[in-house]
Amino acid sequence: MRVERQRLMRAVVMQDGRLRVEEIAEPVPGSGEVLVEVLACGICGSDKSCLVHGDGFNRAALGAFGTPMLDLSKPIVFGHEFVAEIVSYGPDTERKLPPGTRVVSMPILMREQPVLLGFGGTDTPGAYAQRMVLSEALLIPVPDQMSTDVAALTEPLAVALRSLNRAETAVGDVPLVLGCGPIGLAVIVLLKARGVGPIVAADLSPERRAFALKLGADVAVDPTVDSPYQAWMQAAATDDPALMSPPTAVAGRLPLRPTVGFECTGAPGLLQQMISGAPPGSRIAVAGINFGSDTVEPAQAIVKELDLRFCLYYSPEEFARTLELLASGDIDPTPLITGRVGLDDVADAFERLDTSPTDAKILIDASL
Repeated sequence: MRVERQRLMRAVVMQDGRLRVEEIAEPVPGSGEVLVEVLACGICGSDKSCLVHGDGFNRAALGAFGTPMLDLSKPIVFGHEFVAEIVSYGPDTERKLPPGTRVVSMPILMREQPVLLGFGGTDTPGAYAQRMVLSEALLIPVPDQMSTDVAALTEPLAVALRSLNRAETAVGDVPLVLGCGPIGLAVIVLLKARGVGPIVAADLSPERRAFALKLGADVAVDPTVDSPYQAWMQAAATDDPALMSPPTAVAGRLPLRPTVGFECTGAPGLLQQMISGAPPGSRIAVAGINFGSDTVEPAQAIVKELDLRFCLYYSPEEFARTLELLASGDIDPTPLITGRVGLDDVADAFERLDTSPTDAKILIDASL
């Protein structure tokens, strides 16, 4: 009897707070699943956080859902921002897309116990690997005219789109984006695409502020020199009652257009700073993750009637809509991409992203 030899592949494995390249078993697609070759994968800030603060992710998940997010006792293969190419189909699949088709997908395996790809073990690896398995039902083909690099930005831009939608951002609003890392920059790209502005951005780094202006911000503030909140209110000022934000109970009607803030840093104290600085009636979307405890003054938020809306992931519709926006060519997110590395250089890329303000999104190409 002939026994099939298990195929191996290269992957970046995280364990005990370290990244290393190993050969692991190539995953086998189950019912309704597809084997794909990874073409490109972005390094996400949450990957960096998991490397250092995996226990923080688990505390948050345990508090919210009663179960940890990560099994830190076993190796983990990151990678949830990806574009891939269909290799073969598993059982019980419809096979509507031919092998060789480029696809994106929400990073979830639709099993009886769903799997968050990029946060699981070597049996369900994320895209820091040569190959992975995806659920056929979630595959979206990448249009021929779209570059592979741009397609790889679908997931992080979907996170940004979720933040815009959670804050009900619309034309006529004036936004402030605190933090011009990858998510803050992605928020700026989509605000510009939606016609929202003027956009005020704030970051300590001059390189990050330059990124923000390049991607669509109208004003970029150094918070050590000027107040982002004063710049925000100046940008929102209007003497046209038709454009003014609705009145709040205590402050009444102010000569300001509707204001929406995006906290994209997760830095301790920033949420309370935004509560203190935001005009009454503002909506605040919280997209940055703080794994520690923090202090806010609810009375300030109550007196101002602020809306705080915490944001995570996206819906299937938002993910698909993001790919449509990218395919339309109406937005150009390519300045976000500042590097490309092979699997052997992923650990070095993590260090770069921690220390280099000129890097935003580094893509992994397992073929390098």
